[in-house]
Amino acid sequence: MEATQEKTATVKRATRKTRVGVVTSTKMQKTITVSLDRKVKHPKYGKFLHKTTKFMAHDEKNECKEGDLVKIMETRPLSKNKSWRLIEIIERAK
Repeated sequence: MEATQEKTATVKRATRKTRVGVVTSTKMQKTITVSLDRKVKHPKYGKFLHKTTKFMAHDEKNECKEGDLVKIMETRPLSKNKSWRLIEIIERAK
């Protein structure tokens, strides 16, 4: 009889995306809205435009306030719009 060998598969997880942005809304429970601002060059005219992207992030302790600079990380979908979570508050709002 042959002995069956079990192969241990090591699954390597991809690095998760992190972003740094400003909290724009804390009106929901355990959820914050984080805005990321970036400059994009117009393809035809060359003018730089400001584009804003908004992310919904999970804030377990409700510790963020509007205007805080925060770091968020991608995670599994937590709700319909929320698939990011708060890592740290980099700078408090004044």
